[in-house]
Amino acid sequence: MRPAWLLVLLALAGCKVGPDYARPELAPPAAWRAEGAEGGASLAEVAWWELFDTPELVRLIETALAGNQDLALSLERVEFARARLGLARADLYPRLDLAAGAARLDVSENGFTPLPAGADDQGSLYALAGTASWELDLFGRLRRASEAERARLAAAEFTHRAAALTLVAAVAQGYVELVDLDERLAIARRTLESRRAYVELARVRFEGGRTSELDWRQAEAEAFRTEALVHDFEGLVERAENALALLLGGNPGRIERGPALAFEAVPAVPAGLPSELLERRPDVRAAEEELAAATAEIGAARALLFPRVALTGELGQESSTLGDLLEAPARVWSLGANLLQPIFDAGRNRRGIELAESVQRQALLAYEFSLRAALRDVEDALADRRRAAGRRAAEAQRVTAERKVLELADLRYQGGVAAYFEVLDAQRSLFLAELDEASARRDELVAMVRLYKSLGGGWPAQAAP
Repeated sequence: MRPAWLLVLLALAGCKVGPDYARPELAPPAAWRAEGAEGGASLAEVAWWELFDTPELVRLIETALAGNQDLALSLERVEFARARLGLARADLYPRLDLAAGAARLDVSENGFTPLPAGADDQGSLYALAGTASWELDLFGRLRRASEAERARLAAAEFTHRAAALTLVAAVAQGYVELVDLDERLAIARRTLESRRAYVELARVRFEGGRTSELDWRQAEAEAFRTEALVHDFEGLVERAENALALLLGGNPGRIERGPALAFEAVPAVPAGLPSELLERRPDVRAAEEELAAATAEIGAARALLFPRVALTGELGQESSTLGDLLEAPARVWSLGANLLQPIFDAGRNRRGIELAESVQRQALLAYEFSLRAALRDVEDALADRRRAAGRRAAEAQRVTAERKVLELADLRYQGGVAAYFEVLDAQRSLFLAELDEASARRDELVAMVRLYKSLGGGWPAQAAP
């Protein structure tokens, strides 16, 4: 009979109650609205150190990855999840303990068992024993718990990767915006020098009796307005530097930088297929792992309805005198098995199953939402990139036209056939056009960074870690 019972226990030990995880069928669209159905390579397959091929920016991103506190916090959560998995896995194995003790006893002379005549009512007891305990995981409760913690560890790792990708994109976007502010400041300073030259020209023409004082004062007012804008841009540059320094994990201060990202360096790679987001987006993968963990928890909750069997054993020495503790007659041992079968718990275990199932349904909804949100992020980024590219081209043509307008207005003013108001209006229009062109260049690069982030780029499988 013993071999038969052993076979039954082994068969039960391989059993796990509860549902096994399977990825839900979500059916993402076959292609993006902004692009056709394109397979093969994707922008996300480009490593960030190749995409942002600017030495200064690569150095800033490496500094942020090493020093950012939020990223370090997410990495610590990975270590926390790894420790929880270790605790869950430890429950699958027997536990061995060593216990030692010494006690002084005083026996009642009036107890149920009277002392023999002449016996001492006091004595000592010394014990040294090893104990072992092991819960047989007959219905998979412990294995389901370990499975859940393993999925949570994977979710923490994907969350850390998502945090790293977000940080890379934030530093890249911050760098683009900082260099854009540098360009705007340079435009404002260059325009201020031009305004001051016109102030001097208007003053000379007024003192020579060729124009009224109104032209001089208008030129002077426009120069002061431009100077105020220069101070505004200087403040914005400092604020952008401080914000970027925070991402780097350092104190506020100046940020060393090189030129802006070149449009020629941006790879003309398609977005890929929407279905690839299921494998690439780290936040979607993290949501899926949370769903897998919640599914495993249902099995752990259902296993509580079935018997729990634990084996216990003890082997040691026990003696009333310390000198005889290690002698053979002092040996003691025990071996036992305990079975626990819930009979009545006022529905506690049933409610636990319902709770686990509710958590699993919530995780499924969160997973579905994360995918829909990821699809929307990509669609928005594709649309933003397309619009920004068209706007940049239009703004470049506008600047060329405004420069021609200023050139013609200046010739008319120098020839005395036009009022200074024409020159002033042309100056303002060119200044705004140059600022708008810089803004369009920034928006196109920021849209590219956001598209890269929304696609889950960063560390492609074929790239070195």
